[in-house]
Amino acid sequence: MTASYETIRTRRDGHVLYATFHAPPINLIGPELVRDLVGLLQELSQPDAPRVVVFDSADDDFFFPHVDMTKVAEYTAEAAKAGGPGDASLGMLFRKLSQLPAVSIAKLRGRARGAGSEFLLACDMRFASKEHAVLGQPEVGIGAPPGAGAIQHLTRLLGRGRAMEAVLTSADFDAEVAERYGWVNRAVPDAELDEFVTSVAVRISGFPRDALIAAKSAINAISLPSPADVRADAALFQQLVRSDEVQQRAAELFKQGFQTRGATELDLGDALGRLKAAD
Repeated sequence: MTASYETIRTRRDGHVLYATFHAPPINLIGPELVRDLVGLLQELSQPDAPRVVVFDSADDDFFFPHVDMTKVAEYTAEAAKAGGPGDASLGMLFRKLSQLPAVSIAKLRGRARGAGSEFLLACDMRFASKEHAVLGQPEVGIGAPPGAGAIQHLTRLLGRGRAMEAVLTSADFDAEVAERYGWVNRAVPDAELDEFVTSVAVRISGFPRDALIAAKSAINAISLPSPADVRADAALFQQLVRSDEVQQRAAELFKQGFQTRGATELDLGDALGRLKAAD
């Protein structure tokens, strides 16, 4: 790995790459972060790339809270560079993450909501701090359906009823409920999380690369959504996120401190429940 990134700190140890997101003030998914992610995924697609990549966050409160709602067009344009104008969406970028020859592991502390949750869902495995992880899909509460993979992945992982609960309530879910539902592989006590994830990554990285790629490809063939389904979800999100209703509801959230470090972002599920009911 030779590239350096503005919003991702990387460290290679043998066949494992550790990639830490660092995009102050709260790790919003914006154009700079998407640009770096496109570059990193390109590096991880090379024959000499590490066999395993572990993603985490430098911010203990926020893994990825959600996208930057003021820069949807900009981060979408950056995502398009991974596959061309026809794939100008986070959903298709995250699908490339799922298809990497490297095994991807997410180590979650803090909040992963919206596209942050969808990034984790695109990873091959997810391990969460029992005390400090929060997941959520707030899109419907703001006025649009999730558009970067949550509908596809959560329905497959959780089943219809629990996927409906996760998406339609726009509520926050702690790590223990997320584990019980299948949103994450395991909820691990925070004091044990780093050692546990490292042990899983190192164990996998010691196995033959060809076997890892073949097994991952076979599982993906059964479980990944089709490109057409991912594109359809992205198109619907991009259509509705521009609506007057979304703009009005987002404006109300901004008045309450949306996209800044504070109570609204820390407890976004509660904040959405307090918004004025839609007509």
